[in-house]
Amino acid sequence: MPGRDGTPVEAAVLVPIVMRPEGLTVLLTQRTAHLNDHAGQVSFPGGRVESSDVDVQATALRETEEETGLSREFVECLGGLPRYVTGTGFAVSPITALVRPGFELNPDTFEVAEIFEVPLSFLTDPANYRFHRAELADGRVRQYYSVPWKQFFIWGATAAMLLGMCQILSEAAEDTNSSHGRLSPGSDVSKGHGELD
Repeated sequence: MPGRDGTPVEAAVLVPIVMRPEGLTVLLTQRTAHLNDHAGQVSFPGGRVESSDVDVQATALRETEEETGLSREFVECLGGLPRYVTGTGFAVSPITALVRPGFELNPDTFEVAEIFEVPLSFLTDPANYRFHRAELADGRVRQYYSVPWKQFFIWGATAAMLLGMCQILSEAAEDTNSSHGRLSPGSDVSKGHGELD
């Protein structure tokens, strides 16, 4: 059975980095409260891979257009971040992309409650991330990260992927092969370590 109890469901998300004159931002969505999967949570635009998608980049672009109305003519894909397996049975491929300003958004109001942007400088500061532990009723302990922004609580897989991007950018900026003292992307924030999502 695919999903939570079996083989992970392949999915892809776009990590849209908007090139605003005042600085780079990351575009995120808040899902509507009635959805079956991740209701009310903050996420990147994206979704399940369909058989008609030629690759995960095509999935991310298609889903982004469907959810937000962001036309792919404004989007330049850069590459992928490490694949991320969630505790809810999804194997997510994040695709980073630069987005030129001038686009118009037309969100799918069934899936998307709100679209907002967060400064990249905020998301790439490790000091803004928090680590949580939650003990469940059955005694299991789940661990997850969050990066709260204004009234939005960004957590779980989305926060973990952002933290992974933060660490990759930090390592590139430092131009060093040493990652001592940092989490490797997708390691301690993966399903295997009890990420709560």
